[in-house]
Amino acid sequence: MATRSTSRKTTRIPASSTSEQALRRRVLAALDELKAKDVREIDVRGKTSIADLLIVASGTSSRHVKSIADEVVKFAKQAGVLPLGVEGQQEAEWVLVDLGDIIVHVMLPRIREFYGLERLWTVGDDMPEAANAS
Repeated sequence: MATRSTSRKTTRIPASSTSEQALRRRVLAALDELKAKDVREIDVRGKTSIADLLIVASGTSSRHVKSIADEVVKFAKQAGVLPLGVEGQQEAEWVLVDLGDIIVHVMLPRIREFYGLERLWTVGDDMPEAANAS
């Protein structure tokens, strides 16, 4: 798994449409702007038809989670993309922002650990670093 920076781990993303890549960059900028923690990108092409990319990030409090999700929506709108839906804003423990090909999950760390989306969506993926360590 490639590392972009000390706080952002990514799964290799195959080349896709320029508009999706532009939206991806806007989403990552929004997450960075509000200091989202432990940002992960998961390529789900070939695993599901609901999206091409999941982006999972953590916030430090419910208020932070809601603010991060609001910033993602704002940056997406600036890029000309209206969210298909935003769920969980009232409780703000897990806010999902559906941007079509990209779905953003912003979660409190305890919720993120409990549901384990990264484990769920990467089961069966080749993990070259882990294989080389064995």
